[in-house]
Amino acid sequence: MRISGFTFIRNATLLDYPIEESLRSLLPLVSELIVNIPQSDDDTLKRVRSINDAKLKVFESDWDERLREGGQILSLQTNRALERCSGDWAIYLQADEVLHEEDYPAIRAALRMYADRPAVDGLQFQFVHFEGGYRYVNPFRYRRQIRAVRNDGSILSWGDACGFRKKSGDQLSHRVVKARIFHYGWARKPKSMLHKNRELEKLYHDDEYLQKKYDGKEKHNYQDLEISVPFRGSHPAVMRQRIENADWQVEPPRKRLPLALRPRAWRRMLKKWGVWR
Repeated sequence: MRISGFTFIRNATLLDYPIEESLRSLLPLVSELIVNIPQSDDDTLKRVRSINDAKLKVFESDWDERLREGGQILSLQTNRALERCSGDWAIYLQADEVLHEEDYPAIRAALRMYADRPAVDGLQFQFVHFEGGYRYVNPFRYRRQIRAVRNDGSILSWGDACGFRKKSGDQLSHRVVKARIFHYGWARKPKSMLHKNRELEKLYHDDEYLQKKYDGKEKHNYQDLEISVPFRGSHPAVMRQRIENADWQVEPPRKRLPLALRPRAWRRMLKKWGVWR
């Protein structure tokens, strides 16, 4: 059984992505790791190539600044990498997602278990979302997403690259694997977080919207720290140096009610259930 890894990354330095850590966490699982690097304004290409692993297959592509509807350019770039995968399975990580080495056995076992079961299209991983830094997690963001797909040519990254579907548009038949994706997308300095959010929202909104929302702001306000909880586990080993070098930590309010009594927590839950709009 051959396993491919794939991703894309643009402007990793300008937007403060842990791209080396993400790629290094995936390399032990795969026979090849396809990395699409759209036209960047920083040293992203140099950083990826500096990993210097024979499994890495890096290619460059164009980036169309005019594609600003629904984040569709994200799935377009993801699919460019997926198309080059040669494995029976293809594992996808976004550039701020990292695997924990403790979960490698469970991932390998799941891939083997379903290799000869063509009715299973993908594997869904559990997510751990860090908030404001590396000490708190947000339990109200999405819990699971598909991150491994059967590479039979029938599956595409969909929408804004948060999931996968059949080319027909049908949902994938999937199974849950007992493995985690450590998501560090919200673990940035407040100023860097604001810059990253603005750049990401360019893929969804026009300049007028961005000006109204961001002009005059200097840093991101981590409101969701109010509903965060302390992280009690261990980080992936590849993240150790990055975490030790972190020179900031955004703290939640000192006096906080129990999670079940916090109004913001209830609003998030009600929205998930479709009761609050």
